[in-house]
Amino acid sequence: MATLSIGNPKQALYEQFAAVAKALGNPQRLELIEHLAQGPRSVDALAGKLGLPIANVSQHLQALRRAGLVTAERSGKFVTYRLADDSVLAAFAAIRLVAERHSAEVERVVRGWFDRHDDMEPVSREELAARMKDGLVTVIDVRPADEFALGHLPGAVNVPLSELESRLPDLRTDCEIVAYCRGPWCVMSFEAVAELRRRGFSARRLEDGLPEWQAAGMAVEVAG
Repeated sequence: MATLSIGNPKQALYEQFAAVAKALGNPQRLELIEHLAQGPRSVDALAGKLGLPIANVSQHLQALRRAGLVTAERSGKFVTYRLADDSVLAAFAAIRLVAERHSAEVERVVRGWFDRHDDMEPVSREELAARMKDGLVTVIDVRPADEFALGHLPGAVNVPLSELESRLPDLRTDCEIVAYCRGPWCVMSFEAVAELRRRGFSARRLEDGLPEWQAAGMAVEVAG
């Protein structure tokens, strides 16, 4: 069998690494990765989530697909996309970590908005798992119902942020509430915790979201 001749294998690899980095170098594509981390989605559904034209979202998804970051499966007229594997989420997390440590603009946004809504230490996955096992906490998932149906923490109650005020009478007041959503910087959990505290509840947020919980090998439930 003939072997492929590569003049400079290191350069060839770096070109491919750069192609992957280029595919990630767009805010809409990063947001698409965040949504696909919740579960498989059609182009139409993703367009609705981002508030973008279907054609634009399709172009972004094709760029991610060419870089090997997402896969696609056709069923009739519909094409469903999903993340290639957990390494895509890990790449997103690495980008986020570097930016958090070295970007002055990221620090400004965190201090100016996120810390203003919640400057308390978030609950770690391990701590939350232990408290859930002992029945010491109420866990609420503040994502929309369609995302909750794709997967959620065991025993979590779906309380979409838009319904939080009307659902307050249903929440227990004798134990702490932990809210989570799509990821560590998902604004919905910050807003939910801030509102719960204003209403007199003891509330904190999970340090990250459903995708990171699942990637860590922790149990996830799917709506029946």
